[in-house]
Amino acid sequence: MAALQPDFAVRLADGPEDLRAAQRLRYEVFVAELGADGPHVDHDARLERDEFDPYFDHLLLEDLSRPEGDRVVAVYRLLRDDQMPAIGRYYSEAEYDLTVLKNSGRKLMELGRSCLHADYRGGAAMLVMWNGLAEYVAAHGIEVLFGTASFHGTDVGAIAPSLALLHHRHLAPAELRVRAVADHFQSMDLLPYDDIDRRTAMLGVPALIKAYLRLGGYVGEGAFVDHDFNTTDICLVMDTERLSATQKSIYSKGLKS
Repeated sequence: MAALQPDFAVRLADGPEDLRAAQRLRYEVFVAELGADGPHVDHDARLERDEFDPYFDHLLLEDLSRPEGDRVVAVYRLLRDDQMPAIGRYYSEAEYDLTVLKNSGRKLMELGRSCLHADYRGGAAMLVMWNGLAEYVAAHGIEVLFGTASFHGTDVGAIAPSLALLHHRHLAPAELRVRAVADHFQSMDLLPYDDIDRRTAMLGVPALIKAYLRLGGYVGEGAFVDHDFNTTDICLVMDTERLSATQKSIYSKGLKS
């Protein structure tokens, strides 16, 4: 269980041991808890990893009150546009056509693999983590944040009201509207807006996605059903210039999700 008074610290991963700590947490959340699988999951070592990891920055939240070697309780994987050429594409490009963003001339950063240890959900941990992310974004002059976020499971019918609500209320404007790749395009326009029980639909939206929406984020057009990872993915896009003064204040102070 989490310590009663955690001692949080946010920093970037520095070296292979830090990276393995991030991959271990990702395994516990995405694989052991949520049932993800795929060719890059190492069940023997209990690591969730892929070929992109060496090219990303990995933002770590540690609880220094925990035993050494078991301190990482949240992770975020970050790839700036100046880092992307080393690998040649963004992770999200396997699922979404990012042409509109790549041609925008804006300073981009991809977010991904966000996860939080189960013992720290509902407390201050995500506030601290978001504050660290805000500092990173400011330090690098990032203008547009994007990345995939997931609904658990691949039964589109079960989450149709939530997907439809996101499509009708939070679809990105044309200049930021990425689109799910054609051969895996899953429409999110699954119900007329007036037929949606909006309260129930929003309750079905994962907390991380709702956090981005509260900050003024948008969703791309269409979802991507990832059967290997046991998720239904959407693409979130946030233009930092479009945030209101109030939203900027929330973002700079961190946000509970």
